[in-house]
Amino acid sequence: MQEILSSQEIKQKTERLAHQLIENTFEEQKVFIGGIEGNGIVLANTLADIMRKYTDTEIIVFSIKVNKSEPWSEDIVLSSPSSEMEDSYIILVDDVFNSGKTIQFALVEILQFPTKAIKTVALVDRKHRRFPIKANFVGLSLSTTLKERVEVDLTAGQEKAYLV
Repeated sequence: MQEILSSQEIKQKTERLAHQLIENTFEEQKVFIGGIEGNGIVLANTLADIMRKYTDTEIIVFSIKVNKSEPWSEDIVLSSPSSEMEDSYIILVDDVFNSGKTIQFALVEILQFPTKAIKTVALVDRKHRRFPIKANFVGLSLSTTLKERVEVDLTAGQEKAYLV
């Protein structure tokens, strides 16, 4: 197991990502940040907390429940009603982007209603795409083999990312 991001580096990258999101949403009255359940929602909440310190924009966090290994096998569930998000700026967040499958299925669910804009955020982007998904905001782009995995621990005070 090789450490690729220390706790300090994750904090720095998260802070930078939050500021990039503020710069890209400064004209918005309200922004929805959807985190994939697991580390995605933890990262979404962290980004929202940082953004709230520096902007008056209303930041609403919601979770996205999706079966990561077989997303077609069960319904994708958004914790916020889609009617509240209509015609809004939406940011989708996950800790690691690999094939793009998880975000693709979350995106398909969100595209069931009209939106103003949808952007994606990844702490680590592995770039092994099998789906037409792009990470708009990335903490770390990493070249890996298909056999390697990236594991992220976002436990407060013990944040780390490993290449396994």
